[in-house]
Amino acid sequence: MYEHEQLLTNVNQMIDWARLKGIPIVFIQHTDQNPSDEMAKGKDAWQLHKGLHRESSDIVIEKITWDAFYRTNLEKTLKALGIEQLIFAGAQTEFCLDTTMRIAYSKGYQHNLLVEDTHSTLNSSQLSAAQIIKHHESVWHNRFVKIQPLELYRRSLTETRLQL
Repeated sequence: MYEHEQLLTNVNQMIDWARLKGIPIVFIQHTDQNPSDEMAKGKDAWQLHKGLHRESSDIVIEKITWDAFYRTNLEKTLKALGIEQLIFAGAQTEFCLDTTMRIAYSKGYQHNLLVEDTHSTLNSSQLSAAQIIKHHESVWHNRFVKIQPLELYRRSLTETRLQL
């Protein structure tokens, strides 16, 4: 994964910020239906990253396609929580993140956020991971999400912690 260590740090800062603000954390876990696939339930690659700041109270929703809404209880969960705005982070940029972001917009979640450097992907045979990320952000920004600098959240997290 491109910039793997920095990605984990950035995502964890977003998780920490959301917790301090009382925002529910929902993890989406890809689960391949083919038992021999590396992303099949129970396999090492299927596990959510052990370095994530995950707590037992966090919601985990398994998905079987790139779309986190397809045949899952994600929409029902969001409605039950009264969620009207989503903050996206994760992988892979051009697959799960892109698909779910667009579907969310079509389902009425139209004021969503993406924080810079909180999503990633792998190099493809045509483009580097950095090019894929840059391209998708240029398509998404002010259409499907508003892209914001990570520094806004880092500063807010530090200020909130100092007040505690």
